[in-house]
Amino acid sequence: MDVPVLVWWLTIIAIGGLLLFDYVFHVRKAHIPSLKESAVWSAAYVGIAIVFGIGVWMVGGHDMGTEYFAGYVTEKALSVDNLFVFLIIMSSFRVPRADQQKVLLFGVTFSLIARTGFIFLGAALINTFAWVFYIFGLILLVTAGNLLKPEGEQSHSGENIMVRLARKFLPTSEHYDGDKLVTVQDGKRVLTPMLLVMVAIAGTDLLFALDSIPAIFGLTQNVYLVVTATAFSLLGLRQLYFLIDGLLDRLIYLTYGLAAILAFIGVKLILHALHENNVPFINDGEPVPVVEISTGLSLSVIIGVLVITVIASLVSRKGRAQNMSSAARRYATRLLDPDCDPEECAITYQRLLAEENHLRRLPEKYRAKIRDDQQLMDLLHRTHEKFDDSYARP
Repeated sequence: MDVPVLVWWLTIIAIGGLLLFDYVFHVRKAHIPSLKESAVWSAAYVGIAIVFGIGVWMVGGHDMGTEYFAGYVTEKALSVDNLFVFLIIMSSFRVPRADQQKVLLFGVTFSLIARTGFIFLGAALINTFAWVFYIFGLILLVTAGNLLKPEGEQSHSGENIMVRLARKFLPTSEHYDGDKLVTVQDGKRVLTPMLLVMVAIAGTDLLFALDSIPAIFGLTQNVYLVVTATAFSLLGLRQLYFLIDGLLDRLIYLTYGLAAILAFIGVKLILHALHENNVPFINDGEPVPVVEISTGLSLSVIIGVLVITVIASLVSRKGRAQNMSSAARRYATRLLDPDCDPEECAITYQRLLAEENHLRRLPEKYRAKIRDDQQLMDLLHRTHEKFDDSYARP
């Protein structure tokens, strides 16, 4: 179904308005959002996406509605996985907690702009070259395989090539100056780490787009649905980060679920490419009679895989142990930051002590694995040396 130009403009204005609302009312003044604030606004953005999808279903019919929701759920799941990488980047740059909202909102804005460009480029390629579906399918299969490879936090450090170039050619300070991007140091104007972390987020967003755009084109080729599903999956990502921050490390099987979903969509794309085939060396350039996977089945598989992997992660003892050790690592790193605000340090230290108490109650095999993590043990030891005399244990 062709979407009228007026509807396009109204949609763009609405998305831009939601972003502007975030900038004006939420991140203009640096603060740490409460759990209630994050939950309310996360629910509001998900509600907006669902209401929009119902509208698409009613106006455009069953097929368009199913395609939108399949694309939205897939992109939302991929964005949750992206949040884990954002968490690592901001931890490596030691971004003050109150300023993380601004970094995340910049990431969302950059993602919307970059992915919109990729979407229109992808649509142009698909309309011109049918064999692009083969490429998209292979990209998703390779990505699914890469997700199954074991990797540590070092593989997602903030020091990507864009940051290294910025450090090399631009003067940069070692310390933050609130949420300013530029500050004065020794009488000279220099960049702050805030700008560098935004560069790191932007570089990472570009890599994410290379995976997410082929994935959603595997579910719908309607550009309007691709744009809106992608946009609504990104809006509210900032609030979602603060809502599930403590659960990100707990979702230990989410990566496997995403790998299964991307592989499934990759196969779907290749089957569609065979059905529309015009590549000379495949079946003499004639379409191949293969079974195509319906969007309804795709939506069912995507939701089913996500539900199974999330439930399995939440009930897993291994996930609980990993979540606790990762939280302890973040708290200790934050406390050892020389720029840590005293009031925030006091709260964080009590959280660290509570997390350590939980760790002591884990089964021995998990406690032994944590004790073998020399980096974590060193962090905790240095933290207690610094703070045990300053803050009384509960």
